[in-house]
Amino acid sequence: MSSENWYKVDNVAKVFLATHNERDTRSLRVSCTLKEPINPDLLQEALMATIKRRPLFQVRIRRGLFWHYLETTDVMPKVTEEHERPCPVLYGKNYTGSLHYSVTYFHNRINVELFHALSDGTGALEFLNILVQNYLRLKYPNEMKNVTIGFGASADDLAQDSFKKFYTRNAKAAPSVKKSYHIHGRKLPYDQLQFFEISMPSKDLLEHSKQYQVSLSSFIGAKLMMAIYDDMPALKRKQPITISMPVNLRNYYPSETSRNFFNNISISHIFTGDETVESLAKEYDAKLKNILQPEQIRRQMDYYQLLEHIFLIRMVPLFIKQPVVKFFSKKENKRVSAVISNLGVMNIPAEMQQHVEKYTAFCSHNELFMTICSYQDEMTLGITSGYRNTGVLKNFVRSFSKEGIPVQVQATEVVKS
Repeated sequence: MSSENWYKVDNVAKVFLATHNERDTRSLRVSCTLKEPINPDLLQEALMATIKRRPLFQVRIRRGLFWHYLETTDVMPKVTEEHERPCPVLYGKNYTGSLHYSVTYFHNRINVELFHALSDGTGALEFLNILVQNYLRLKYPNEMKNVTIGFGASADDLAQDSFKKFYTRNAKAAPSVKKSYHIHGRKLPYDQLQFFEISMPSKDLLEHSKQYQVSLSSFIGAKLMMAIYDDMPALKRKQPITISMPVNLRNYYPSETSRNFFNNISISHIFTGDETVESLAKEYDAKLKNILQPEQIRRQMDYYQLLEHIFLIRMVPLFIKQPVVKFFSKKENKRVSAVISNLGVMNIPAEMQQHVEKYTAFCSHNELFMTICSYQDEMTLGITSGYRNTGVLKNFVRSFSKEGIPVQVQATEVVKS
């Protein structure tokens, strides 16, 4: 088999491949809502143009002796109307001949669903924006003829395993975090998840974060911590609450890869009961700024990549490696109360903006996962939860309403799959 037709999975992808299950499918969704209904025929044509620009998604995951690998495939994607939950199963024993991503639509919304082993939120959003650009170009050729997104990177740059490229052996052990509090209550039946979409004006959120002299990420992180604390049983309140946050490593290294390239950092706090949102946000902000120093991020990236470069570990067969990776991933998850992934501000050309209403994203997770997208004057939080209990989310939403920030909430109906 030619090396041009296959490549090894990256370091993060190996964790997703070892830990996916029917509830936490290890899939993510990025969506763009337009101001008019979607034409499925034009969307299909736009998708075919998009995969020519981003062929890295045209792969099937194969099982090797020591690690999984990605093999190019001639299977073509087919646009369908949305018919199942966000973040569906896209990899497993019944998906050996299928693509590990899909494109769906619902009324005005275009969805890209992606198995996380292929790419991260940054790569998925770039694919979505190229798709939307191609769609609008077909529908409005005169308006969009000079609009370009995603040009410049070579095929080698897009396919680069940046973890391997930038590893320097300058490893530093990740900071030790104690077992953290997990939201109490029963999980949903049938391996289901609940999905909540929360929208708030970006201007109001920025005003409040500036008032506390903290970043917007710290303001929202502190709000979520307080919401979790207010829902904690009294006997659990000495446990730390820990928020995990993926960090886009492209901000620290000169990488244009479309594959996974991120690390997870954590902010932890043990409550005394005397905290205010302002005091907690300032502490959160100070810890976050310290962790995000370039040298800290680079050493942590090397630490997580270190095992990849130990020869004896590389030579252990896959059927032994996977249970070990799954064990340590489960152990690591016990140190996390919730995850916040901030995908940032969606900057698209002005010609596209007049047709785009909003962006939304979700990521599957066994616990609670919040994904943040900002577009124009709206911030949208896509929240995934495996719990019946919605107390944390009620506390979270009410905390913004009490400060006079308008909040809109939409939720999916939980039904047996």
